[in-house]
Amino acid sequence: MGAVQETVVVVPCFNEAARLEDASFLELATRPGLTLLFVDDGSRDGTGARLARLAAQGNGSIEVLSLPANHGKGEAVRRGMLQALDRGAEVVGYVDADLSTPVAEVARLLDEMEQRGVAVVMGARVALLGTAIQRRALRHYLGRLFATAASIILGLPVYDTQCGAKFFRDTPALRGALTGPFSSRWAFDVELIGRLLRGDGGAAPLGAADFVEIPLRCWTDVPGSKVSSVQMMRAACDLVAVARELRGRARASRAPIP
Repeated sequence: MGAVQETVVVVPCFNEAARLEDASFLELATRPGLTLLFVDDGSRDGTGARLARLAAQGNGSIEVLSLPANHGKGEAVRRGMLQALDRGAEVVGYVDADLSTPVAEVARLLDEMEQRGVAVVMGARVALLGTAIQRRALRHYLGRLFATAASIILGLPVYDTQCGAKFFRDTPALRGALTGPFSSRWAFDVELIGRLLRGDGGAAPLGAADFVEIPLRCWTDVPGSKVSSVQMMRAACDLVAVARELRGRARASRAPIP
């Protein structure tokens, strides 16, 4: 192993006061070189106070960014990742506030990124024998339809664009991809991957070899998740907007310089 990488894990939060698992996050925050950055996305319950108490227990490894209004998960993630990059993080990423991807799996994804030296590592919920992937049947089948459409739009054989555990190295492609808000509220993961693949802001694009999906050994469909079947359908509709946005960026990047 080389030197410890400065890593910031963004955790977007909206009205999560009743679901945050303090002990699990405090365990994750003990990983060398890792900082947890909770982004309170305009919560209207006691999330802010809960996060303040959690940060006080984190010995400097837990921070909170409070947004004055609710902007949606994608914008919360984008702002958190930008702040992390601005402060010098070498690796940034995000996980869901409900820790459906448990701490041990988050740590394994980060270890895989370090060992493989790739630019992007994404968790994938694949129900293989010997794994414990607990997902409701309807969400699973809707997710497979969504992932197939996303793969076609991206031109990348990605299995699971919507797993809420992804990590990225600080590259010009990532900084370019984060320069503007996402056009999609529900499918921002696909939009982010698409921006990385096409390049943005003059940055060289990433290629398929820069991405690795790691099948998770454990993932739980936590009760109370804000991702309902209706929202998954909205995300599917958002794919149309994402495809349009990515085509527009691709045309703009090919336009001659006046």
